[in-house]
Amino acid sequence: MPAATYTFLGPEGTFTEAALMQVPGAADAIRIPCTNVNTALDRVRAGEADAAMVPIENSVEGGVTATLDAIATGPELRIIREALVPITFVLVARPGVELSDIKRISTHGHAWAQCRLWVDQHLPEADYVPGSSTAASAMGLLEDDAHYEAAICAPLIAAEQPGLNVLAENIGDNPDAVTRFILVSRPGALPERTGADKTTVVIPLPEDHPGALMEILDQFASRGVNLSRIESRPTGQYLGHYFFSIDADGHASDSRVADALAGLHRISPATRFLGSYARADKAPAVVAPHTSDAAFASAHAWVDSILKGH
Repeated sequence: MPAATYTFLGPEGTFTEAALMQVPGAADAIRIPCTNVNTALDRVRAGEADAAMVPIENSVEGGVTATLDAIATGPELRIIREALVPITFVLVARPGVELSDIKRISTHGHAWAQCRLWVDQHLPEADYVPGSSTAASAMGLLEDDAHYEAAICAPLIAAEQPGLNVLAENIGDNPDAVTRFILVSRPGALPERTGADKTTVVIPLPEDHPGALMEILDQFASRGVNLSRIESRPTGQYLGHYFFSIDADGHASDSRVADALAGLHRISPATRFLGSYARADKAPAVVAPHTSDAAFASAHAWVDSILKGH
């Protein structure tokens, strides 16, 4: 059997690659770093890769907008797995550079936001230079024309690059920061239900009117389905037009979740199902007795008996 091929938000050594390495068999697979999320996903859509690992949510900064937008449009994809990676940062520079020499720091926007307090305290005059990833910013320091003196990156990058010196460790403002990543493939059979699952959907508002969002949320609330994430994103069509990206506890094969999905489709036929997959933290869904599969089966049996004249 040929080795699997995975794309990921690169370059090598990023937190995304660390998330990918949690996938069984990834160490022996073909791993292709990509410069952005869209490229990683498009190579999956084109059949050039079996799946892509991309970040979707950070415990400090919230949703990763590039990923939320990329999976909400274009040919459909499916989330088949998630991974959680604790996030720690170091400040690196070329040999001979001291803290007092630093005028500009490069890193990814999410990393910068998670280290602002440390930077404000230790390098208050330093300017931020946006980077496509933490690893790319660190590797950029090795170029002769680098236009910044330091970078914020993962400790793994610093350890693997002898041309970089670590000037400060554990500079993140939140020591418990975690980023959630998703493994995305082309549509196919859903991962098996585990009892500790998550379902992700994208729901555009068919029309904006009072109570429109409440109608969507009620499809979950009335069936006892908890939401672990809900975010709004502009569709780009015109000002004030949004879609909602939602994570719900449970699997599409759960009666309460399937019923909620059907209700969503009635309200918004353009609802996009992005997948049902096992939770990385293995936390089981909390199910009230009246929203269990047995309760739904009993209710449907009662209605059937009425229709049959019993």
